[in-house]
Amino acid sequence: MYLSTPTALADQQLAVVDVQGNGQQPPEIVDIAVLPIEPAAVVREASMRVWLVRPTRPITPRVTHDVHGIRNSDVLACPGWARVADEVHASIRGRVLVAHNAAVELRVIAAHLPAWRPSLVLDTARLARRVWPGLPGGYGLSRLATHAGLHAPHIQPGERRHRAGYETWMTGQLLFALALSSGLTWEQLVDAARVPDHDPESA
Repeated sequence: MYLSTPTALADQQLAVVDVQGNGQQPPEIVDIAVLPIEPAAVVREASMRVWLVRPTRPITPRVTHDVHGIRNSDVLACPGWARVADEVHASIRGRVLVAHNAAVELRVIAAHLPAWRPSLVLDTARLARRVWPGLPGGYGLSRLATHAGLHAPHIQPGERRHRAGYETWMTGQLLFALALSSGLTWEQLVDAARVPDHDPESA
């Protein structure tokens, strides 16, 4: 499956991301996906990177049951964060971060990568509120995916709603659908979607 980059995004280097945590406070990442979007390039599902990570504290039964379905046994043989941190950092460094309800992803990733400083963070939920105001049913990713007629990724073992790979691919599609349906320029998209309290010097 692939996506053709809308004109408004054609000159940008983006990283669409989703993270899933262990249910503890502060949260530890157990599932993270990054979909890189290159200037004027076709975006393919196969280019997405996904990491399962073994946390230092257990995944809570509540988050396993109610959210992502990942069990402690699923990550027992997976690397810890220290072993994947450099790969994740390399996949998002120098790119505009894009996520749905992006303040959450920003906070969690920044806590895991203290040296990372994104130049800009865009939130597809904020953008959807601007492009489709007053949408019945709210602005959750699943509701927006249905409204926009988005296609789920080709399901691999372990993929489902609230898994990082699934959510990242759907967020990338949503970003493209919003850009195409709105006709906004890059500057207008940034104005509508920017996480307002994001300061690259303190992220």
